[in-house]
Amino acid sequence: MPDLPHLLAFIAAGLLLNLTPGPDVLYVVTNSLRSGTRAGIVAGLGITAGCFVHIFAAAAGVGALLSASVTAFTVLKYIGAAYLLYLGARMLLSRAASPTDLDATVAAGPQRSLRAIFLGGFWSNVLNPKVVLFFLAFVPQFIQPEAGNKALAFVLLGMLFNFNAIPVNVAWALAAGWMARRRTVQRGMQWFERVAGVLFIGFGLKLALADAPGAVRVGR
Repeated sequence: MPDLPHLLAFIAAGLLLNLTPGPDVLYVVTNSLRSGTRAGIVAGLGITAGCFVHIFAAAAGVGALLSASVTAFTVLKYIGAAYLLYLGARMLLSRAASPTDLDATVAAGPQRSLRAIFLGGFWSNVLNPKVVLFFLAFVPQFIQPEAGNKALAFVLLGMLFNFNAIPVNVAWALAAGWMARRRTVQRGMQWFERVAGVLFIGFGLKLALADAPGAVRVGR
């Protein structure tokens, strides 16, 4: 593990990266606005669970395989892009709700099951190969060269990064859940849903057109 100054730098960098808007943040916010704070928190937990898959995959060498194999990267990125396009299309085609409908929805709880929301966040993260490449590029910078078990150090730092993301996602969910109860936000909710759908389609197209493997900058 790194010394205290490097560990604090790792935590600070992780928090800044987790605060950066991207498909993960958008998924949390969208579910909070549509179905309340609890749905947004569950969405964030699904994303966190997906990140754990990438952490252990990178430590096990799958990330190195994706970096070296154009075919493996291409297959996974097209699957991930298709899933993001599906999420975007579903938002664009969803029925426009009135403010009264939205009041009832937030009061009654999620329209989609929490399990479906969790799995949506999980798969949107797992099927994005740029996430595992991000961990492969970011985490080793904070592993000391003299570390005896670098794979273990990688897993521990990756888990720390992931746990740091939980309060950030909860904060996004709380903020979006609070906004959903404001009448002015409710009136614009149907338009936000459409904008979110367009953004998810944009994320899907961006992933589909990504080179294998190039820059591994990932927004959360």
